[in-house]
Amino acid sequence: MRVLVTGGAGFIGSHVVRVLVNAGHEVRVLDALLSCAHPGGVPPFSPDPGFEFVHGDVRDAQTVDGVLHGVGAVCHLAAMVGLGVDFDDAPLYAGCNDLGTAVLLAAMARAGVARLVLASSMVVYGEGAYSCAEHGPAATPPPRHASDLDAGRFEPRCSRCGKPLAAGLVLEEAALGPRNVYADSKVAQEHLAGSWARATEGLAVALRYHNVYGPGMPRDTPYAGVASFFRSALAAGRAPRVFEDGAQRRDFVHVRDVAAATFAAVEALAVPGAQSVLAEPGTLRAYNVGSGTPRTVGELASALADAYGGPGPDITGEYRLGDVRHITASSERIQRELGWRATVPFAEGVAEFAAAPAGRALASRATA
Repeated sequence: MRVLVTGGAGFIGSHVVRVLVNAGHEVRVLDALLSCAHPGGVPPFSPDPGFEFVHGDVRDAQTVDGVLHGVGAVCHLAAMVGLGVDFDDAPLYAGCNDLGTAVLLAAMARAGVARLVLASSMVVYGEGAYSCAEHGPAATPPPRHASDLDAGRFEPRCSRCGKPLAAGLVLEEAALGPRNVYADSKVAQEHLAGSWARATEGLAVALRYHNVYGPGMPRDTPYAGVASFFRSALAAGRAPRVFEDGAQRRDFVHVRDVAAATFAAVEALAVPGAQSVLAEPGTLRAYNVGSGTPRTVGELASALADAYGGPGPDITGEYRLGDVRHITASSERIQRELGWRATVPFAEGVAEFAAAPAGRALASRATA
């Protein structure tokens, strides 16, 4: 099957492309090579990578119409990620993520392409699931106030007794509660994909990736993830700077596992009668994609520092109002329905990431 991968020259996209090519799919990559992810705008792969590359922007309807010719499924990974610099980035996120998705989906409707795998994110949930030892499951806590964070009161508290809440695992049915511009844009992408599916009787899967790390992460950019920030600090001989008290819970999942989950979704969509596996045509099916083992941000910083041989983390007490305290989710649904589960152990993945050279490259046909 010919698969279009938007953002296929990026961190996650390059790994997805490699898996698809290895499995025998005909792959076409569309990537704008934006400078925030690709300094210099240079494609990060060899001249004969084993797939077709189109340098173009998903926001350009004429380009998207052209690349959809003969395509059976689309993996839509092109997006701005991270919290960015400040609210001035809002137009960039809305343009790249939401306008880009709308342009792509409209072109898919015109071309009759009826299979979509959307790269979503755990940020759509906002805060995670919580419970109180005395009062049981708790409602999603409201955004934290600067006054509490300034005082070092980082944990959400029970609205009834005021005691700190315990973090749990979020299920896909949980209400969405985005807390920053990036999260808003990912929710909008899911809603657009759902509308496209209903209007076209298409099949759509949204993969809510958790904190992805691994070789090829962009570095030295405010749009990268926390693992990249820590790795860049260690490479410069500095201690990783950890915000709050380092006890924020996340699920760090290796990029190879994420690529495998994305491939599993593509394969499920390609099976005749896929609606019996995923959902009825005209619906969006969401899946959490995580390692299944929550870790704290402080644990990640310490593990990276140990693996790299650098200074231990600096717990700063600083914070960003757009951050949530704890967000970890259950990946049981994707294990049950698509047969995927994470396989890269945390210690092994962190050691590999610590030793990986800076930059990234897509495998050529000979080495894929």
